[in-house]
Amino acid sequence: MNTLTVRNVIFRTDELFELQFERGDVQFEPGACVALFSDSIESRPYSIAAGTGEDILRFLIRRVPNGIVSSWLAQRKPGDKVQASAPFGWFRPGRAVPGSRSVFIATGTGIAPFLSYLRSNPLQVPELCLYGVRRQEEAFNLNELQNMGNFQLALSQEAVNNHFYGRVTGLLEQVPFAADIHYYLCGLDTMIDEISSWLENHGVEYTKIHREIFFYEDATL
Repeated sequence: MNTLTVRNVIFRTDELFELQFERGDVQFEPGACVALFSDSIESRPYSIAAGTGEDILRFLIRRVPNGIVSSWLAQRKPGDKVQASAPFGWFRPGRAVPGSRSVFIATGTGIAPFLSYLRSNPLQVPELCLYGVRRQEEAFNLNELQNMGNFQLALSQEAVNNHFYGRVTGLLEQVPFAADIHYYLCGLDTMIDEISSWLENHGVEYTKIHREIFFYEDATL
């Protein structure tokens, strides 16, 4: 167990925020998760969004209605202490097969492990990164993602110039596709199920589809 010190809390919307901690001696790989605990000893896993070379730990969090952990974390202030597990998990964007081509697909705060990868490996960008949110204001680090190139944003509830209007599953049908690429998916469970089925129906082997699922719709933490 680690005791982390809050550096900052940055809200994007009333329910979406980035929680930053002093890193201390925490070591991790892009794609790793950390379980953050509330004062009631409830915990929830969150993917690290920071790069391995940064001196802070970043987490992208959606405050869930009636959520015990997410609501408590949203009330933290700089200097507060939060109990956390050691980094864990098997999801490793871009690392399934060394040298293989990859595509990243995320919804909501599921962009976190991909931001961690891109910040850690700025010269090893994926073939494509697709990101789906409801409205543009909900997109974390949009300028940073756009600067990497090969990035496309899908907005399901808002029409904005230069961005796809619709769900990220629809955007996938509009971009170049190849069956020999490794696909990394992170976000809402329904999105991952739909895209996994679409990819398999288009000839992508099951072993080339890598998943990290967030259960937003059913979450109570």
